[in-house]
Amino acid sequence: MAMTRRDLIRATSTATPLLFAPTILRPARAAQRLTVASLLGPDKPETKIWHVIHDRIEQELPGQFAFNIVPNAALGGEKDVAEGIRLGSIQASLFTTSALSAWVPEAQILDLPFLFRDAGHVARTVEGATGTALQARLANQGFVAVDWVNYGARHLLAKKEIATPAQLAGKRMRVIQSPLHTELWKAYGAVPTAIPITETYNALSTGVVDAMDLTKAAYGGFKLYEVVPWLIETQHIWASGVVCLSGQFWQGLTSEQQAIFARAANEGARQFDALIVDEEGKAVAAATAAGGHVASIDRTPWQDGACKVWAMLADRVGGMEAIEHIQAA
Repeated sequence: MAMTRRDLIRATSTATPLLFAPTILRPARAAQRLTVASLLGPDKPETKIWHVIHDRIEQELPGQFAFNIVPNAALGGEKDVAEGIRLGSIQASLFTTSALSAWVPEAQILDLPFLFRDAGHVARTVEGATGTALQARLANQGFVAVDWVNYGARHLLAKKEIATPAQLAGKRMRVIQSPLHTELWKAYGAVPTAIPITETYNALSTGVVDAMDLTKAAYGGFKLYEVVPWLIETQHIWASGVVCLSGQFWQGLTSEQQAIFARAANEGARQFDALIVDEEGKAVAAATAAGGHVASIDRTPWQDGACKVWAMLADRVGGMEAIEHIQAA
């Protein structure tokens, strides 16, 4: 469910050399230009979603906006793009909520390990009061989250098979630059190292780190199965994300344009979620074809270790009552 126009206006009232050639979707006459950043290639859902959004915008607001879609992380990793969104030099991108937790720590509630049962449970949460409150907090930091997307569940990726948390002891673990992710893997005895997603392939191939966690779709998208051939199905975190516009750009739109962008984002988000499911299947097939392995495990001991993270972060995400409310939903 998309954020309503009234909610968006209220939430944003206080907000303030390319490596690859971009795709420029430009109407025939002069139009307002949007620079859109994507971490992955033109054939991936992270980029395809913006073509869906562009087409809907062009249908309803012909000739008013020109989309400059820049793929393959040519504008930097998530942190670089987030700074660009806040500055207004980049107008649109997708983000995982993990990447935005540096600005909105409360968003870490969506990353709590073993909190969500499945994709439907995630959807009910972000479409309800929790999601609306987070959208308002994001808007106050310059990130207008016009809709939610689901990147899928995160799984452990490693060079060798790992079946129990004890086997992670001493392993160097690439993590997102987030206290939650750092503390989660420390709880299992790993040594967390924050590395941008665009640098993980080299870090893994050169031995800087031994393991990491990621969604299946991104595992295939970045071809990480070439350097971490084991995907262990921990499904410890469901990776929520947002279709994000710059606060500066959003405030320059009329109320009619805002409503149309919100509808376009909703259409794109639903297609993105469907494409991600398809990408997961392709990623697993590509990994196994390249000699990789997908391992199922008993998740119980992993869940036990994650409980420490809930207690540690409860005060930052609204309290244990808020966590338990989501768990029971």
